Amino acid sequence: MEKLDRFYPIFDSTEWLERLLPLGIKLTQLRIKDRSEAEVRAEIIKGKALCDKYGCTLIINDYWQMAIEEECDFIHLGQEDLDDADIKAIRAKGIRLGLSTHDNDELERALSFDPEYLALGPVYPTILKKMKWTEQGLDRVTEWKKLVGDVPLVAIGGMSVERAQGAYDAGANIVSAVTDITLNSDPEARIKQWLDISR
Repeated sequence: MEKLDRFYPIFDSTEWLERLLPLGIKLTQLRIKDRSEAEVRAEIIKGKALCDKYGCTLIINDYWQMAIEEECDFIHLGQEDLDDADIKAIRAKGIRLGLSTHDNDELERALSFDPEYLALGPVYPTILKKMKWTEQGLDRVTEWKKLVGDVPLVAIGGMSVERAQGAYDAGANIVSAVTDITLNSDPEARIKQWLDISR
C-alpha cells in the first residue's frame, strides 16, 4: 500500500484535472454532482486516464458501482452512502476506501470497515455545502487522531494554505481543499503553495 500524499484537492470536473495535475498533484478526488449518469461515467473514464498519465491517485466520490465497472481502485463514501454501498463487492475488487466522519458514532462505524483513510470535517466553517455539523476545530483533529491511531486522518472543511500547518500540527496526516483552489484568482499558483507546504 503506497503512502497517501499529504495534500488532497477535490475537484468537480476533469477540466480542473487537465489544468492542475501537470503541476504535481499526487492525490485527488473527483466529486461530481448534478450530472447525468453518462456524463459522470465519461468524467470517471477521462479522470482515470489523466491520473494514470500524471501518476496521481484518483479517488471517486460516491459512484461506487460505476467505479467498480470502470476498474477504479479508490472510492470515497459519506456516511449516507455507506447505507447503500455494497462494501463486500467493493473490497472483493481490491478497491480502497476513504470515509467521512463527523461524530463518535460515525467514527466507530467507519473504523469497522477498515478504511484507507478517515476524513474529519468541517474543521473550519465551509461554504461548499450546507451541513448539519458546525466546525469541528483543531482540538477535535487531535482527539480524532488519538482515536484512529495508524489510520491516515484527513482534515477537510474550510481548509486553506494558511490553515494547513495548524491541521498537520494538530495530527492530520492529510489536508483536503476545495474552494481555496477553485475560487482562487490564480489556482495554479495556489496549487504550488499547497505543494510547498505539504511536502
